[in-house]
Amino acid sequence: MTINELKELILFNLKDNSKEFKRVFHGRGNYYQNFHYLTVDIIDKILFVTLYESIDNSLENELKELLEQVSIQMNIDTLVLQKRYQKENFCEVLKGKLAQNIYAIENNLKYTINFTNQNIGLFPDMKVGREFIASISKDKNILNLFSYTCAFSVVALNSGAKQVVNVDMAKGALSIGRDNHRINNLDTNKVKFLPYNILKSWSRIKKFAPYDIIIIDPPSFQKGSFAASKDYEKIIKRLNELASSDCIVLSCLNAPELDTTFMKDLFSKFASEFEFVKRLENLETFPSNNEEKTLKNMIFKRKEMINPKLCPFCGQQNLCEAHILNNNCWCNNIKVPTELRVFIPEEKRMKACICQKCILDFKENSELFIQKYNLTK
Repeated sequence: MTINELKELILFNLKDNSKEFKRVFHGRGNYYQNFHYLTVDIIDKILFVTLYESIDNSLENELKELLEQVSIQMNIDTLVLQKRYQKENFCEVLKGKLAQNIYAIENNLKYTINFTNQNIGLFPDMKVGREFIASISKDKNILNLFSYTCAFSVVALNSGAKQVVNVDMAKGALSIGRDNHRINNLDTNKVKFLPYNILKSWSRIKKFAPYDIIIIDPPSFQKGSFAASKDYEKIIKRLNELASSDCIVLSCLNAPELDTTFMKDLFSKFASEFEFVKRLENLETFPSNNEEKTLKNMIFKRKEMINPKLCPFCGQQNLCEAHILNNNCWCNNIKVPTELRVFIPEEKRMKACICQKCILDFKENSELFIQKYNLTK
């Protein structure tokens, strides 16, 4: 890709610009040649450019000139450059002036943005994850691990969540999280902000369990606190004691060296009571030449727990006592038709007995029984 092609692509992606936080160029996925170190976002009237590695001065000046031309052509007020590879003085305002209070807007919700931090307060690639959580949050008790500035909590509460428990060891991030709820007029009485090291605070986190939804969105690597390759399993091992009977888990992984198999294997080994449902598709604005190296938002759901005392058809107590020594259970005196047995769901066969009423109902009118419970072989 040439520098002129880069300019044309950014202009094209800005063409239908609204106030929504949006990525207009993503080089980090190595989809475009020559610009793997560059990302460009639009935040209302701010064009936010990030360099992830040092480049020679002539190319840097050429990029700055290009971006200034774009900002003029698209009537953009402010141009900000972040040099992510620098530890200090990494942010430079190339054009305009930054206001005191800056907000990113996503699906009509506002989030505080702070350019004095390398992570400015909201990750745009996680929009698809936030939309998924919003779609399932109503009346749910939610655990948001590694909550950062609590964006997941904001969308969940806005969508009618019963309670959200946010956990992050960074008190400053949680403070911004509180502000994010307030600026969206959300009731913080339904929200907990716990400034804990997650891996050392399970008893405190468990206090508000069971959780209907658990969000796990850790950093890939954070020196001294978390490394996905060895620490993720410590969380997966705890799911069983935290989760409700039909809990849904959004498990996020942004480490390019770890693929979807890594996460599936962790669940299979340490939380086998959960089954993989699907991986959320990433936004088109984050193209990549290798999807396994991109953000992985994976959905797992707790398998249905089989209660041997409940009839697999009507769900009522089966009153079976065949397991009690010397007990003459009713099931010893009534034969279950073979035609009825074939309709027992495979996962419940030999695990849950049919009740006497269902057996008699089937014998009386099998067609009506099959229709009533919508049975298929």
